[in-house]
Amino acid sequence: MKILYAVQGTGNGHITRAIEIIPFLQKKGEVDILVSGIQSDIELPFKVKYKFNGLSFIFGKQGGVDIWKTYWKLNSRKLFKEIKSLDVKKYDLIISDFEPVSCWAAIRAKKPCIGLSNQAATLHPLAPEPKKSDLLGKLVLQNYAPTTYNYGYHFKSLDKNIYTPIIRKEVRDLKPTNDGHYTVYLPAYDDERIIKHLKKFNYIKWQVFSKHNNKKYKVKNITLMPIDKDLFLESMASAEGILCNAGFGTTSEALFLKKKLMVIPMKKQYEQHCNAAMLKSMGVKVMKKLNKKHIDKISEWLKERKIVTVNYPDITEKIIDTIIANHAGQKLIETDFESSHYNMFQ
Repeated sequence: MKILYAVQGTGNGHITRAIEIIPFLQKKGEVDILVSGIQSDIELPFKVKYKFNGLSFIFGKQGGVDIWKTYWKLNSRKLFKEIKSLDVKKYDLIISDFEPVSCWAAIRAKKPCIGLSNQAATLHPLAPEPKKSDLLGKLVLQNYAPTTYNYGYHFKSLDKNIYTPIIRKEVRDLKPTNDGHYTVYLPAYDDERIIKHLKKFNYIKWQVFSKHNNKKYKVKNITLMPIDKDLFLESMASAEGILCNAGFGTTSEALFLKKKLMVIPMKKQYEQHCNAAMLKSMGVKVMKKLNKKHIDKISEWLKERKIVTVNYPDITEKIIDTIIANHAGQKLIETDFESSHYNMFQ
């Protein structure tokens, strides 16, 4: 069996999940790996057959996506060329973790594409939605990497095809402690803004992992470090609490490690606001923005001792077995959705 596994390369969560999933896929057949996107800090320890620019979102420095940089990095002609160049007809199974080139190539070839992602779960009818509606954000999420069938993972199971998070082995093997510091990962904010607000809590030791510098330095009670996978794991495991955006990877691992958690969803990222809505329903503290108006939320959170309890068993192989049993070698039954999207590439 020939399998194409496609991974979104914007952010680190997709890559860390792929590291867990790929070995199970390799037990089932010959696996070709595709990665698109340019914002991940982690490399896959596997041979990548297809490396595409894809459709990347560029993190800004004021709490959200940098729209202008994202626009200037977007090369629609190159994206269409990548989609047309990808021959998916030779694969018996195509699985996409919110990766657009593989999804659109599958539509063009009239092949089924299986979605396996957190994004698929946020669109589930039973998933909590943000109080503030975002029709454009929802539309983008639905059409960025459209798939024929969906399996997903959320912070808690919603039905038989929405699972609890995939937690990487490195995290499962950690022995959590509490050294009293707080770990911070807010890639959409610049160092200056983070320092400006966190230095007000001078009785707290902050360990900030920054996407915007490549050297370690210290400002009063705040230590800033470039992204380093091993150091970040060590910091999380020994932290009292974790302050991060509302992406799926770090938040899931923080819950698994039984750490006090506060999230700040990125602006103009609908999926992060969906994640925040689910986390809030579970008792996790959510802060709208990192600014003066909302800074008291951090003060309140620091005083709390509440830990949200979760149960995240290791079910990665079960998920892969289910997908293969249901979809390997499956022929696409054409629907209006496939027909309408297919016409874009004629």
